[in-house]
Amino acid sequence: MEQIAWNDFDKVDIRVGKIIEILDFPEARKPAYKLQIDFGPEVGIKCSSVQVVGAHTKEELLNSLVCCVVNFPPKQVGPFTSEVLTLGFKNTAGDGWVLIEPKSDSVDIGSKLA
Repeated sequence: MEQIAWNDFDKVDIRVGKIIEILDFPEARKPAYKLQIDFGPEVGIKCSSVQVVGAHTKEELLNSLVCCVVNFPPKQVGPFTSEVLTLGFKNTAGDGWVLIEPKSDSVDIGSKLA
């Protein structure tokens, strides 16, 4: 495992956002959804492509909170531009990734990981 310096980690801007829209992404190579995520007034609304089909349903994700890296450059995923990296772990019980979801009553939208 490669170690990084504290100042390297300080450069990564991880924020809490609220999923406000979920669309199927049939053009993706692996099953995925297209998300619209609200990070509040400082960051705004951003798009993300997530490979969580099999681990999460659209219904359970809508209005849930997620953790995302908001300061990576946009990434082109087929015909879609993913503006943030939504964080999760590999689903050992099946397909997709399990997203990191803070408890909705414990953090504010747009909060930065410290």
